[in-house]
Amino acid sequence: MEQFFAQTKAQIYTGNQASYNQTNDKIQMPPFESFESISAYYAILGHEITHWTKHPKRLDRDFGRKKFGDEGYAKEELVAELGACLMAASLGFEPIPEEQHAAYIQSWMKELQNDKRFIFSAAAHAQRAVEYIQSFQMAKNCIPV
Repeated sequence: MEQFFAQTKAQIYTGNQASYNQTNDKIQMPPFESFESISAYYAILGHEITHWTKHPKRLDRDFGRKKFGDEGYAKEELVAELGACLMAASLGFEPIPEEQHAAYIQSWMKELQNDKRFIFSAAAHAQRAVEYIQSFQMAKNCIPV
């Protein structure tokens, strides 16, 4: 899994919290040993690297976020969480315990009461993000003809 994420060339550094900063285009992750399991670390990294795909030089995903917790923020969080789940499934591991995962998604869905169909759009955005991330793997493994 380390190689999978490294091949994206995303700038990932160790810090005190998991986050993606679009301004400096870097992902911050807590130390590996601070996680309960390998899967927990990579599930969070999958979430943050899904955020990384929103940058204008990648998939240019913008939901009009103005502040923490607003509708645009909630939409991006839902995309990142779905992306992390899709990525985990493609890599063959359970991202986080199912109850916690469902609760996290539900917390953001409450913010999206005005857009009841956004879950479908979020799933499509998440799928594009995962395909984009996976493209780094395919490019490396392609043999020129």
